[in-house]
Amino acid sequence: MLYLLINWVVSAVSLMIVAHLISGFQIQSFGTALVAALVIGLINATLGLVLKIVTFPLTIVTLGLFVFVINAIVLLLASKLVSGFLIAGFGAAFVAAIVLAVVHLILRALLPA
Repeated sequence: MLYLLINWVVSAVSLMIVAHLISGFQIQSFGTALVAALVIGLINATLGLVLKIVTFPLTIVTLGLFVFVINAIVLLLASKLVSGFLIAGFGAAFVAAIVLAVVHLILRALLPA
């Protein structure tokens, strides 16, 4: 349970960092980032999983890079569902998906296992 809470907060912090780094990616507050992280997680667990399964051959052909397209779609969908979380367009979402993956990876590496 504690692992889930830590991962949720790390995801929200990652979203806040990405909002400061990427133009066209805005989050109003940390509370909004917490809600957005929750919504992104729920979308990833449902629709994101289905999209990753359906597009698996394309992901293999692109050596895994198509996953960033799916993550950008998930981010765009989450921005439509959460007020205070705005993404300017697909380009900003795509760059944010890449930066978010890197930032989240770094933050998770800094925390004890």
